[in-house]
Amino acid sequence: MPFRHLKLRRRCQTILGHLDLTEPFSVDALCARMAEQRGRPILLHPLPREAAESGICGLWVGTDSTDFVFYEAQTSPLHREHIVLHELGHILFGHNALADMDPAADLQENPEAVVPRVLGRTNYTTRQEQEAEMLASMIRARAGLHPAGRSPGGTLERLETAMGVR
Repeated sequence: MPFRHLKLRRRCQTILGHLDLTEPFSVDALCARMAEQRGRPILLHPLPREAAESGICGLWVGTDSTDFVFYEAQTSPLHREHIVLHELGHILFGHNALADMDPAADLQENPEAVVPRVLGRTNYTTRQEQEAEMLASMIRARAGLHPAGRSPGGTLERLETAMGVR
């Protein structure tokens, strides 16, 4: 396992160590606990159709008083839950949508380039996206969430183990 991957896994484990994952696990309960700790609500909403049609499956918008998490509604419940956990991962890591950008260069190339990068994420190539994705997977594993009809030790668990998520 590459050193970078181990460091990422350790950072995720540190965050996981501070999470109170109730049994049975509930994304809504996790959102409520996070909101209480942060002193600001986390509101979940389906993505507007136009955003979903553009290829965005999830989005976190943090304002001064509220965190809005948007998710693709026209997908399986398992995928919706993972999308929300991914966006919560951004919140838990304290990510900033602008951190991986060079606004000056983007604006010189294309003045409208900043908007899609800030408003939605469609790939997992940046450090922030990799962190949020791994944390979402690790939350699922720690909570014991398995797809319907799959038991622990099944295909999903073996894949997560191979990827270093378990």
